[in-house]
Amino acid sequence: MEGTVFAPAIEGIKMVKSEQGEILSQPFLDVCKHILPVIDKFGAAMALVKSDIGGNISRLETKYASNPSRFNYLYSLVQVEVETKTAKSSSSCTNGLLWLTRAMDFLVELFRNLIEHEEWSMSQACTNSYNKTLKKWHGWLASSSFTVAMKLAPDRKKFMDVVGGTGDINADIEKFCSAFSPLLEENHKFLARFGLDELKAS
Repeated sequence: MEGTVFAPAIEGIKMVKSEQGEILSQPFLDVCKHILPVIDKFGAAMALVKSDIGGNISRLETKYASNPSRFNYLYSLVQVEVETKTAKSSSSCTNGLLWLTRAMDFLVELFRNLIEHEEWSMSQACTNSYNKTLKKWHGWLASSSFTVAMKLAPDRKKFMDVVGGTGDINADIEKFCSAFSPLLEENHKFLARFGLDELKAS
């Protein structure tokens, strides 16, 4: 493999915004998809996170594909639901975007922990990022499933070797996190404008 597992996502981020600076639906979802192979390397520990992310990507993609010109911009998927008052439904694209963004927050935080806290074990890095991001939105059930899954986290060094490929893994993680975080931040701000950033899992 040329470079690290992060390379395709880093390239993809360059395509996410239109010339006017708006986030485009498909390129944004493509970057999220490029992170799935990274999650695969965590094995069983991240099976829940992976299926959650995959499900939300396909929900948003299906809606986008139903009318690509109408839904060219990511936030148009939400706007149409805000107008029809369906944004808060658990099967809405708004809900899909919210949970996709939160899962990505968790991963960005986790990747940062891996380069900033070299002395931490993988499960420490995972638990810390979970507590900082997803935990407050999860009910008891999701929270306890997550805690159990984290016990299956792979050995940190093996993981870094596998995702590193032939590239500089720390540099790529840093690049990915600094380029992707502002997009996630933008999603939160947009959702917050409609009071949709605080929805919790049942």
